Amino acid sequence: MTKLLEGKVAVVTGGTRGIGYAIVKTYLQQGAAVVLCGSREQTARAALEKLRSELPDARVDAIWPDLSDEKAVKTAFDSVKEKFGSLDILANNAGISQNCPLDQYTEEEVDKILNINIKSVFVCAKVAAAIMKEQGGGVIINTSSVVSFNGQGAGCLYPTSKYAVNGLTRSLSRELGPFGIRVNAVAPGITRTDMLSVLPDEMIKPLIERIPLRKITEPQDIANAYLFLASDLASCVSGAILPVDGAMVI
Repeated sequence: MTKLLEGKVAVVTGGTRGIGYAIVKTYLQQGAAVVLCGSREQTARAALEKLRSELPDARVDAIWPDLSDEKAVKTAFDSVKEKFGSLDILANNAGISQNCPLDQYTEEEVDKILNINIKSVFVCAKVAAAIMKEQGGGVIINTSSVVSFNGQGAGCLYPTSKYAVNGLTRSLSRELGPFGIRVNAVAPGITRTDMLSVLPDEMIKPLIERIPLRKITEPQDIANAYLFLASDLASCVSGAILPVDGAMVI
């Protein structure tokens, strides 16, 4: 059976753990060469070695540029194209969450979330799009969140940043469409990440009751959505914000 991403080259930011690691592994299993981005060399190399042990025949590498620094990102992405021959897919997944009350935000916290959740997404999309234009096409997929639709009770800048990701996604889909570049986003719901795994059952059960499907989203569920949007199965899908949340936002 032909693999969905055979011959493609992907960069996955935030690819060292959780959702990002699941995306990297799924893309590799579906035939892509993948370069994962980590925030630190140590974590990026650790994820790389783990993947090489799990999938010894996979074409995988790691980089760790400052994603808010356009020059650093350009150098890193150019190196991907030089090594693997192209850059066909950008999984723009790096981001941080916050649950900070409005009156407790510091200027440092504000800058941190805006730089990582908005500026880095913009910078990576800009650099990748320049390469994709030269190639005649490509795919950019951004990670949004279900809280971008309805907000959340604290940490207002997190849903604000994800609302910005939605706007960037829809705008770039229109701007880059004529160049053969599709741009979409995936909006995860309550997902079984490291943060969730440490919560006791008495906290998890009420969360599940809020989900119509009565199940927690797994990282693989998000990775499957990323796979669909990256593949030719979604060849006419662009500008979409795809919730993967068990119907929480309907």
